[in-house]
Amino acid sequence: MATLSGCQLFTPASPAQQLMGTGDLGLIIERATGSVLVVNTSQHNRLGRIEGLGDLSHASVVYSRDGRYGYVFGRDGGLTKVDLLTRAVVNRVIQSGNSIGGAISQDGRFVAVSNYEPGGVKVFDSETLELVMDIPASYADAEGKTVQSKTVGLVDAPGNRFVFSLFDAGEIWTLDMADSEPVVRKFDAGKAPYDALITPDGRHYIAGLFGEDGLSMLDLWNPEQGVTEILPDYGKGEQKLPVYKMPHLEGWAIADGRAFFPAVGHHQVLVAKMDDWSLLDRIPVQGQPVFVMASPDNRQIWVSFAHPKNDVIQVIDSQSRKIIRTLAPGKAVLHMEFTPRGEEVWVSARDSNRVTVYSTRTLEPVATLDAEKPSGIFFTSRAHALGL
Repeated sequence: MATLSGCQLFTPASPAQQLMGTGDLGLIIERATGSVLVVNTSQHNRLGRIEGLGDLSHASVVYSRDGRYGYVFGRDGGLTKVDLLTRAVVNRVIQSGNSIGGAISQDGRFVAVSNYEPGGVKVFDSETLELVMDIPASYADAEGKTVQSKTVGLVDAPGNRFVFSLFDAGEIWTLDMADSEPVVRKFDAGKAPYDALITPDGRHYIAGLFGEDGLSMLDLWNPEQGVTEILPDYGKGEQKLPVYKMPHLEGWAIADGRAFFPAVGHHQVLVAKMDDWSLLDRIPVQGQPVFVMASPDNRQIWVSFAHPKNDVIQVIDSQSRKIIRTLAPGKAVLHMEFTPRGEEVWVSARDSNRVTVYSTRTLEPVATLDAEKPSGIFFTSRAHALGL
């Protein structure tokens, strides 16, 4: 297992000589260069760049419990552990041919990676990146042949569990890592689940379906009840869209007992009551939504959009359900991240090579940072949240 070193830039003194916590730090993916920026959210500055992380065209990050280490999941199957304080690569493994994200367990001991090729989930020791468990996503196809499914929607759940969906098999699996003998449970989930989320309390796992209308929900408090269908008309009558244009379920906003989420094929944000999942409202927006994210206080809903109208952000008031501001952060807006207490939100604009920081009180920009084709923004506050 090779150990790689990262490059350090921007830092006037040796990082090892500086004493700092990690609570206001984060990583910004630079997708075209296989690098990440280490940033300080309080000071609005870049602390350094870590290079050599491979294909980051669809990358995500989770954090160790102390927020010092980030685990970067690359599209090339790379799993890279980086140190935010020394701004260096600690370890890197190529664990598959094509991967699509990962999660860290509730106790911080395990890092799981969701793979397209070969289909399945691999679990690693978070300290050493040694392989702990390999779970092929095997199922019988229409001819009875055993094949492996792409896995998507991998999240952590309470009780030291992981939950993920099998795109080709149409199933949801749970992996219980609480005991010395891990336990896998399997549930039918509908046709072609393509992405998923877990509610902030860790109770409900919801998978979007590419092959049919509606969504599939698994109650993790009562898994013996199996998967139930919610919002049966979600996507109804729409032509199937390419996967890259499908909304991201992880970006759903859960606010004030309501779910705000992107419509499929419509320029709308939908609102549903979470007690019975009935549709409450449709909010017109300027394009096809991708991310619909709530501020930490749930007062604002920030919406990003798919190409070609992806150079703006719209802000919705969660009480009135009206658009209160349209912002222009730059070309090809890809991601947003709120600071831990929600006083600011950072927005990446890939084709403008910058990240813009907005005040959530004034909705005005307060800072900009240069970045090379920035995409995902991930702050260390994620270390203390479920399902991120």
